[in-house]
Parts: sequence; C-alpha cells; structure tokens
Amino acid sequence: MTISDAAFESRLKESAAATQTMLLTLLSDAVLPDELARPERLMAAMRHGSLNGGKRLRPFLVRESALLLGGDDDAALRVGTALECLHCYSLIHDDLPAMDDDDTRRGQPTVHKAFDYATAILAGDSLLTYAFDIIAAPETQLPDRAKTELVLALARAAGAGGMAGGQALDLAAETSPPDEAGIRMLQAMKTGALIRFGCEAGAIIAGASAHDRQTLRLFGQKIGLAFQLADDLLDLTADAATMGKATGKDAARGKGTLVGLHGIDWAEKHLDELTAEAVELLAPYGEKAMMLQATARFVANRQN
Repeated sequence: MTISDAAFESRLKESAAATQTMLLTLLSDAVLPDELARPERLMAAMRHGSLNGGKRLRPFLVRESALLLGGDDDAALRVGTALECLHCYSLIHDDLPAMDDDDTRRGQPTVHKAFDYATAILAGDSLLTYAFDIIAAPETQLPDRAKTELVLALARAAGAGGMAGGQALDLAAETSPPDEAGIRMLQAMKTGALIRFGCEAGAIIAGASAHDRQTLRLFGQKIGLAFQLADDLLDLTADAATMGKATGKDAARGKGTLVGLHGIDWAEKHLDELTAEAVELLAPYGEKAMMLQATARFVANRQN
C-alpha cells in the first residue's frame, strides 16, 4: 500500500502553506522582546528571500518525521520554519557574485539583484541567526534538553563541517575537480546535511529512542544524496523556466558531478537504488511511514 501522488501533493502543499504563514508571522515588522528595532529595508530583503514560494521540503520532513514518532506538530512546524530560514539564508548567500553568481531564484530576482550586495549579506546573516532564535524561543514548546539537541544538531549540519563547508568544497571544485569520493562528500555536506537534519529533528522533537533517531538520520542521508543526484540530472535535462533558475552552470564551470562522472543512465539507476533503500529503512514502521516513503519517491522523481 502506498500514498497516491495526489494525496502526497496535497499534504506537501498544506505543509508549505503552514510554513509560509509561520514565516509571515515571524518576519513581520513587530519588534520582539530584547530587540531594539527591525530595519525596514533589511526585513523586506529577508522576506524577499524567504517568502518566494518553493516546496518547503525541509520543514515538511521535520513535521512528517515528528508525526511518525508521535512528536508535537506545533513544535515541529516552528522547528521546520527555523530550518527553512536557515536554508533561505544559504540560498541568498549562494546566489551572490562571490559564490554561484545567480540573478534569478524561484523565477524572481535574487536578493542582491532586488536590493544590493550588502543588504543580501545582512539578510542572510539575519535569517541564519533567527533560525536558532526560533528554536530557543519560549513559543517553541519543547523541553530544554530537546532544544539544546536541536540547536547542536542544526549548528553541526549548517556549519564548517556541514553545509557551509560543503559550499567551500564546491567553490574549490571549480579549480580542482574532486574525485568520486570528493564529490560524494561535497554533496553530503552542501545539500545532504540540512535534509538529514530535517529528518533527525523529528525524532528529537518526539523524544524518540536512539535507534529511531539513527533510522531517521540514515533515511535523511539517503534522500539527501537522492535530492542532489536528481538536481544534477535536472541541471542537464531541464530548462531554466522549469527550474526557476539558471541551468547547466556546473558543467560550464567544470564542476564534477556524479552524473558527469558516470552518465545519465547510471545516475537514474543509482537514484532508483537510493530511493528503494530509503523506503526499506522505514518499512518496520508500517503504514505510519507511508508519507515519508512517498517523500523519498518525490525527491527522486521531481521535475524542478
């Protein structure tokens, strides 16, 4: 028994709408206790970089992983929104001329194009910091131990040993193409780390066992690799209008990818294998895991 595509898409859209609503609330101009002011232009740039649509896959993973293990959905929504703030910071900074130098994101001008370079940097900095604020805030009703574990896990996933380090490796790859092991490490850090956290966070929110937490972590690692592999395939096969951003840039810059290394046929086969492995990991949870299993298939089969 599996979830239909329509049922999955409906659930994903509902979660994205809930995340959007939470972002609108959190990124309002209302000053919080111990804040002095919220500069108008900075807040506008933060909203431009985070309220521009998208599937909100990472918050969805937090909520569905928490639901699988009996965690509180209100807390999961806030933690998922924190993760989305951090993800959006990374996109704002990645789009800068010193990084990937992109002019469009999700079909609209990137933050540094809509505003300016300095404002884009500050908007990213603010969203990054705000992610940890959201988790630690009293409105996120979780035990202090859970909040500490979430902050630590997110910091490790986002920092020098995770996403930011992966971006550093990605920049280095332009002048010194990595071997297959290097490509896998780069992708596991730059893309996979936040997806892995999204799954593991649900277990932390639910106060689940070490075994459950490790299972969700492994599931996140599998679909994180699948997400990047699908992205690399789309970079070669999809057009910019479909993707909402420029395509073919990795190949133009000489960056190594697993698709470039092994070819499209191998990549599609490996993508199927990763999806099957991810689905099988959650088989012991029975019907409760069907939505997350559908997510693994969605990651592999998405068109943008």
